[in-house]
Amino acid sequence: MYLSSSGIAVKSFAAPEVWSTLIQVFVVLLAVLAGNTLRRKVRFLRRSLIPTALLGGLIILLFKFWPKFNDIIDKRFMETMTYHALALGFISMSLRPTKVSNRSNTRTVVETGTLTVGTYIIQGIVGLLITVPMYLFWRNPEAGRDIFYAGGLMLPMGYGQGPGQALNFGTIYQSVAAEQGINFQGIDFGLSIAAIGFLIGSIVGVIYMNILAHKNRLTLKEQETDTRYTLYDYDQGNELPHSESVDKLTIVISIVFMTYFFVYLFMSFIGRLELGDFGEKTVKPLVYGFNFFWGILFASLVRVFIRSLRKKGLMHREYLNEYLLNRVGGTAFDLMIVAGTAAICFENLRSIWLPLTLLCIAGAIATFYYVKKVSMRIYPSYGYEGFFSMFGMLTGTASNGMILLREIDPRYETPAANNLVLQTIPAMIMGFPILLLLGFAPRSLSATLITLGILVVLFTVVNLFLFRKRVR
Repeated sequence: MYLSSSGIAVKSFAAPEVWSTLIQVFVVLLAVLAGNTLRRKVRFLRRSLIPTALLGGLIILLFKFWPKFNDIIDKRFMETMTYHALALGFISMSLRPTKVSNRSNTRTVVETGTLTVGTYIIQGIVGLLITVPMYLFWRNPEAGRDIFYAGGLMLPMGYGQGPGQALNFGTIYQSVAAEQGINFQGIDFGLSIAAIGFLIGSIVGVIYMNILAHKNRLTLKEQETDTRYTLYDYDQGNELPHSESVDKLTIVISIVFMTYFFVYLFMSFIGRLELGDFGEKTVKPLVYGFNFFWGILFASLVRVFIRSLRKKGLMHREYLNEYLLNRVGGTAFDLMIVAGTAAICFENLRSIWLPLTLLCIAGAIATFYYVKKVSMRIYPSYGYEGFFSMFGMLTGTASNGMILLREIDPRYETPAANNLVLQTIPAMIMGFPILLLLGFAPRSLSATLITLGILVVLFTVVNLFLFRKRVR
């Protein structure tokens, strides 16, 4: 800011605040390029199947040991980018107009969704069995040891849901813990679990895959090195012509952000309601934490509305291009992973490193054996394909599962890929009560113990269904 000759205050484009946001974006995108270069040039990284976005985030973490670079990174901005990218990614995926080719029967899809929920539950049980005793017998803030009794529920959020939900619930738990006088770094705790989950899903998955290949139990197949898209992928008929004054991608991005604006209006409306003590402390934080869920809901409504306008002849162009929506969603999820990993602060992990380590190890073991056991049961003819796709998803994201699956089923000849996509709806329906429990648990130690008991009951019910005697 400076004064002109006429005495009017003028803002200079050289001012730091003009560039501060862009500098954070520069760091994230440069990290993606660096991660891609490493993955392409280093054979170990390429064979490990670690996502490029995670490599980018880890590169930023390494550079944060350099104090001058650490000062550049805006932790709050990275957390905000993670939060919004999660919702934008799900909105983009939910707006896609084309249905998935369904080679999976309804029973298998429901069972896959039940497996997803069952894994969330066992991860939550394992997590609480670690953090509750550590809170009672290990916690000593004066000695630099701190943990929140409900912190174990970060395991299904970090492993099962990924960085976005780990951040959302980490923020809620950190705030609730602070109100109770507990210095729990929930944000860094959750994001660290998510980052470690990506590594476990990729590295453990590849190691086990190679062990099975060595024992001749499965065959690693060559992937097609060049996927060619046809004109139909880019233009699926009756879309905006290229001669239009606005680019198709601009329209697609505008629809995505318009949908997210509806989500914001809805959450703001709920936030202004008087909901009493329970509503203020439990419901409202969950409303903002579920931005991805509301994104899916409103995107589905927007898609149905656009389809109805076309059927009635009020809209003559197809504005929802599946290829472009996939690209927008993929970009959002990549940014989410990089920013979520970059937001981790090592200094905040000093008091929780032991429970974090125990949680990640125990969670990985429980997830591995449970998913394997159930997969061999519900996918009798393609057990390993089903296992690797689900294990990758339930320690990272769906893209991790697809990456592992491509190593043994590059052309998606088994229904495993379809199961992964179609299970989302039954998993969301069955898993929603569990998300409500996650909002109830941190209110008190007794609430957490009640939640643990309910999770054990739900886990029993889920497995009675999964291991029932099948009727052919």
